[in-house]
Amino acid sequence: MEKSLIDYFLTLVQIDSESKNELPLAQKLKSDLKKLGAKVRFDHAAEKTGGTTGNLIASFSGEKTTPPILLCAHLDTVVPGRGIKPVVDGDLIKSDGTTILGADDKSGIVQIIWAIKELIENNENYPSIEILFTVSEEIGLCGAKNCDFSMLKAKECLTFDSHDVGTIMNGAPSQNNLRFKVHGKKAHAGVEPEKGLNAIRIASEAIAAIPLGRIDKETTCNIGIISGGAATNIVPDLVEIKGEARSHNEEKLTKLSNDISDIFRDVVTKHKVNGTQAKVDIEIDKSYSTFYIDPEDPLILLARQASQNLKFPDSVYKGGGGSDANILNLHGIKTIVIGTGMKDVHTLQENISITDLKNGVLWVKEFLRLYAERKN
Repeated sequence: MEKSLIDYFLTLVQIDSESKNELPLAQKLKSDLKKLGAKVRFDHAAEKTGGTTGNLIASFSGEKTTPPILLCAHLDTVVPGRGIKPVVDGDLIKSDGTTILGADDKSGIVQIIWAIKELIENNENYPSIEILFTVSEEIGLCGAKNCDFSMLKAKECLTFDSHDVGTIMNGAPSQNNLRFKVHGKKAHAGVEPEKGLNAIRIASEAIAAIPLGRIDKETTCNIGIISGGAATNIVPDLVEIKGEARSHNEEKLTKLSNDISDIFRDVVTKHKVNGTQAKVDIEIDKSYSTFYIDPEDPLILLARQASQNLKFPDSVYKGGGGSDANILNLHGIKTIVIGTGMKDVHTLQENISITDLKNGVLWVKEFLRLYAERKN
């Protein structure tokens, strides 16, 4: 392994690992974890995700008085994530501006592995640890959704995939994917436009009537992709719309999704020409389900204690995005999300400070010490 935490981080972010292409990074981590004494295996998630590797699952035998704790992060990055050239500028690590940095989520990976490395090298007490490094998280939590959970024993988990070091996300919303295909009728736009049904116009009427943005403190909605039409001189007969709705409240999410569907249905009924009726195909599917962990839960209290011991922020909050935690909680593994210091993620300005990278390692070590001492 590299000789310093910073060198290790710089090495990992330079290993390309866009979603479905995580194998080189997984092989590097397998080697590093084995050198630390871990048992390392892979599941068969790649067969379902179409990627180059399955989820990496590792385990360390530590203090036996407590059940194992699961530490999770994801291997993949968003695009553009090839040929990353990290730049160290004082206390800041960033890319050269042509790609993302990959701190999401390699900062989490580094903090987990380096903390365990230091605990082992210093002969410090730590609990039995399981590690889950998932694939294809960024494109729909696909690795977690296809994880072989029979390979895991832990019933509690920290996933490192948020921002400020020491802060704790204890809840996240459900998300529905929304897809609509509006069908109109083709016609020559210059010769006989009145014989056509403009699918783009029809779709626009529906979109204009949809509540978008922040609906309330628990609920959001967005239309993100519109595609259709073949040429400017053809009245378009098909347009496709893709969006999403999220809420911490399942009833609100269901109602919002149904209301949007009804808007599309109502709009298309108003458009008909020469016996041809506009129509819409609707697909709504659940991307992931909400989770919420009580702020007084022992796992959260222990995480807050680690933050307080280090004088780090220890706020507990509900987030607005999905993560592997949504899937792990669904499978009965109580999971909260921990910050790593990553900033401006999914942009070319993504960065992390060296101070936060180091503080993240301190936090993981402190939490593992406390967890090993906990009486169950």
